[in-house]
Amino acid sequence: MFGHLLKRGAAMLCFAAVLALPAYAEGRITTDMTMKEIRSDPAIAGSGVSTYCKGDADSLALRRLYENKTLLDYVGETTAQDSADGLNIVIENYEAGKQVTWQVYSPEEIAADSSLGCVQLFWFPGTNADGKYALVVGGNAAMKSGDLNEGIAVAAKLNEMGYSVFVLRYRILWDISNNGPLQDLGRAVQFITNHAQQFGVQPENYALVGFSSGGQLCGLFSSDKRYGYKAYDVPKPGALLMGYPVNDFAEIKPVYHAVMDPASCRWRYYWSDISGGITPDFPPTYFWYGKNDVTLKTLGYPFQGPAVRKALEANGVPCEVHVYENAPHAIGTGNGTDAEGWMTDAVAFWEQHTS
Repeated sequence: MFGHLLKRGAAMLCFAAVLALPAYAEGRITTDMTMKEIRSDPAIAGSGVSTYCKGDADSLALRRLYENKTLLDYVGETTAQDSADGLNIVIENYEAGKQVTWQVYSPEEIAADSSLGCVQLFWFPGTNADGKYALVVGGNAAMKSGDLNEGIAVAAKLNEMGYSVFVLRYRILWDISNNGPLQDLGRAVQFITNHAQQFGVQPENYALVGFSSGGQLCGLFSSDKRYGYKAYDVPKPGALLMGYPVNDFAEIKPVYHAVMDPASCRWRYYWSDISGGITPDFPPTYFWYGKNDVTLKTLGYPFQGPAVRKALEANGVPCEVHVYENAPHAIGTGNGTDAEGWMTDAVAFWEQHTS
């Protein structure tokens, strides 16, 4: 009887201690925290991981504008919880002594060209025995990059499945001249390949996971043409997984050229499309998009997903394509839309073609 009372008293004390805890445990990220609170977390700050998209991070005025917004407000409902989960994984790895942020270019290269300093990989170590990894490439709207909603949120889901994941932060806006973003992707794969043993991954059978304009970069890199993976002397991707990829930049192409490469007549990545680089050797491809995607409609709906699908099928490339009624642009993991759960299907597709 006395022992029973002791146990009950101990339980009551534990319950009281739980009630006395703050709304979130130290170092833990929730969707109702402000961006300022998140950025002030010592583990997040120490890890070097990007919490703002690049355009916002580079502007003091925009940082002040967004610092009092919650994570939910900043990334939206479709990816808020996954973004929080990803940041919590970052905290866990950082506090375990693991390096999260890796520079893609050497110190000498960055010293010669400071724009290369922003090109980073955020590493999410995995537990899968075969060592397959995924490289996630978010999209960008010229001034903004999808580091959270199309990067860290997606990495969280893949990492929870056991995979090692790298999120690429690449050059955007004024730094895309001379094929900068595509070069960044190629160098990132080179970096992972050259440090495969250190990261505990295998160089082959990796998945490229791209969104919007990041999907276009992944699609171009997956080609066996002169601008693809062979130019970087790395293995071909095991699978290409894309959400609402931009295939053709349409009327944006001459604008990019006039602003970024006005004096150049050489090939530039934004003039090309994924479909034009598809050959029978193209990696197995899984992608999806929505019928209510305003961005793709603005760029010419028939020249986007439908054109990629046609090229894949014409070349006999294994593919799986989903067209949803409700799947707007920039929704990443797609929670609360028709695309919810797409990552489980995409990973099954990847495994099917690389097992």
